[in-house]
Amino acid sequence: MHRFLAVAAAGLLGAACGAAAATEPPRESFDLRVRFAPAVYPVGGHATLVYELELNNYTADTLEPTAVAVIDADRGEELLRYEAAELAQHLDRSGLQRPVADGGGIASGRRGIVFVELTLPPRRPLPKQLRHRVDYRVAATTSAAHTVEGGEVAVRSKPVTVLGPPLRGGPWVAVYDPSWERGHRRVVFAVDGKARTPGRHAADWVRVDETGRKQRGDGHRAADTYSYGEDVLAVADGTVVKVRNDLPERQLLTERAKHDLATGSGNVVALDIGGGRFAYYGHLRTGSVRVRVGQRVRKGETIAQVGFSGSASDPQLHFHLGDAPDALAAEGLPFVFDRFRALGRYGDIAKLGRQVWLSLDDGMPDERKREMPVGNGVVEFGK
Repeated sequence: MHRFLAVAAAGLLGAACGAAAATEPPRESFDLRVRFAPAVYPVGGHATLVYELELNNYTADTLEPTAVAVIDADRGEELLRYEAAELAQHLDRSGLQRPVADGGGIASGRRGIVFVELTLPPRRPLPKQLRHRVDYRVAATTSAAHTVEGGEVAVRSKPVTVLGPPLRGGPWVAVYDPSWERGHRRVVFAVDGKARTPGRHAADWVRVDETGRKQRGDGHRAADTYSYGEDVLAVADGTVVKVRNDLPERQLLTERAKHDLATGSGNVVALDIGGGRFAYYGHLRTGSVRVRVGQRVRKGETIAQVGFSGSASDPQLHFHLGDAPDALAAEGLPFVFDRFRALGRYGDIAKLGRQVWLSLDDGMPDERKREMPVGNGVVEFGK
């Protein structure tokens, strides 16, 4: 009796599944995955989340994403949608941080990466969990777009790290832009069996004068720039865990040099500031590092000078916060500065060094507290 009922139930279940399969056949799609959970932090006065959504294609076909949406998983509210030109700007279809033709699909066995920069409206409750919706089509067919949802990720609730300034005075330009194909934001390294994005929140700092010029007169030497030789400061109390001080520098701004992974950052200092957080400084002036491994430093203490070592395009300070002391084997962490004065922004970074910056016109006071400058923003730190 029980065997009969079981067989009958199995038959009914099979029939039901068969009917469902007839109307909604299974379909392969992207595997959606967020490798490193984002945290909310203020940029230009707005709550912001910065992270990467991976579109992994395990199918035999090329899949072409047509829209990507970020959803508040608890509220079911769409927070952000990329499509058309915006999607092309935020999507790396190659998975290799290399240019590919806009509108192309993600080939079988490859991974695309959506670089998400989510700015939340004022006074909106912060999301606790995110989900993603991707519209796509099979490139070899003319079928309508399909949709897949997934890539659930919890938003990190730990308070963002507040740092002191890495430099004095100004004006300093925080050079970073999420849209640059080979900028810090878009480079993934897998150096020890794990992929990471160390420069997720990194910036290169370049000093300019009141007219926006980077060097004195028509000087062509590194020493002619306003950045070169400026003091580099400890952003927090901490312990020195890494130092390099002997790599040579280029003397002329027109000189170019190739560097491998070990020397690309040039002369460096890394500070352990506690809580699994490490402050990383790069491109330092040869011989200028004043600290040694194991030494305790205090916030605001001079630890080195800005230089032209490594793969820097100009004399500049590279700075980021990571979860490990290594430049590459670390996930980049968000941070804010305790205070600075916002002067403006370069809408076109090609004008840096040639023209004065533009006004922010964001209706906010110039004096900022506990936030990160906007991309290519011009700021002044305390003396």
